Amino acid sequence: MIRVAVVDDQELVRDSLRILLSAQADLEVVGIGKDGYDALKLVDSLKPDVVLLDIRMPIMDGVEATAMLKKRSPGTSIIILTTFDDDEYVLKAIKNGASGYLLKSADMDELAEAIRTVHAGGSLMTPEIATKAFRLFSELAREKGSPAGGPRRVVPAEGSLPSDLSRTELQIMALIGSGRANKEVAADLELSEGTVRNYISAILQKTGLRDRTQLAIFAVRNGMAGVDGPR
Repeated sequence: MIRVAVVDDQELVRDSLRILLSAQADLEVVGIGKDGYDALKLVDSLKPDVVLLDIRMPIMDGVEATAMLKKRSPGTSIIILTTFDDDEYVLKAIKNGASGYLLKSADMDELAEAIRTVHAGGSLMTPEIATKAFRLFSELAREKGSPAGGPRRVVPAEGSLPSDLSRTELQIMALIGSGRANKEVAADLELSEGTVRNYISAILQKTGLRDRTQLAIFAVRNGMAGVDGPR
């Protein structure tokens, strides 16, 4: 059973999500809140597996709450919900550790599947938002990288790459930065999905990154996306 908390400043949205999610056999709504402070209290007291978090709330919005929630409970996955298609909020929410980002117009099957995906360690964004997020990170990488037309190089954005990363680990980072799922990474490198997950755990430990989403951001910002690694 996946334990879910719902935090939204609109009572109708909270009640609707609670009723609809409770109809899913593998999901249990364990807490309801109306703002970022409620989200912190819910995580402290209930330790939900996944938090559905509205991005625009009074007192403390979802972007700020995401950062604080991940510090308090790194194992809790956060899906940001919004009615706004806003590049700035996309960037901030993902940087702060959100595992997923969905518009409130998503249907219930899509939301339920998103919860299952992030609970299993994956990340999720709508295709439109994913495109914009990766474009933003790619622009940051280009600004700090080589001149136009020059050879691509790794430019650290959050610290140098550890020297003990293997070629396979670098390849996996590059593929994740290009938006590949674990299954696709495994197919590209002719590895099992379990082996890929083990590599990702090792990469997170070596780099000090928090989760797969941060790893994707790090790879793109450092110009690694689309790079095969050292020869």
